[in-house]
Amino acid sequence: MSELSAATEFVADYVLGQELRVRILTTAEETDGQFDLTDQVMPVGGMTALHLHARYEERIWVVSGSFDLWAASEHVTLRPGDFYTIGLNVPHAIHAGPDGGRALTLSSPAGFGKVIARTATPVELASPDTELNTELFMAVTEELGDVILGPPGAVPADLGRAEAGSSGATSPRRR
Repeated sequence: MSELSAATEFVADYVLGQELRVRILTTAEETDGQFDLTDQVMPVGGMTALHLHARYEERIWVVSGSFDLWAASEHVTLRPGDFYTIGLNVPHAIHAGPDGGRALTLSSPAGFGKVIARTATPVELASPDTELNTELFMAVTEELGDVILGPPGAVPADLGRAEAGSSGATSPRRR
């Protein structure tokens, strides 16, 4: 087996509590830390905590369903084919739409895939009762430069105008 085919055969499936199912498609190790690529499924009503990434940007391409995304002072609804870039240090939160949502997310440099690999539960070990290990998640996200700013349901406007006005987000684009 060639080195290339070995790298492209890597796939790892995880759950982050009951809120997110993630397949790591490309790891930091495969790209010399330049990026990672994940395929994420969020169930109906799932929502991230309000957070920011201090060491990597996220680029989201919606495959199916929809997401409401709050990034800095902007609120958009992303549908299949929409693409959105969340820049460094931009407070953001993502909420799955009425049918849930699926998106490919590219983190550059690599970051989100590392968070998942170190904190999520492999699918084969998960059950309907699997919960997020909050203590581990908080420790790893802090180590990797992520900052949790509020619980699920909080949006950047909750931080106040001064903090929410930071730049770095870009509007959705149809592909």
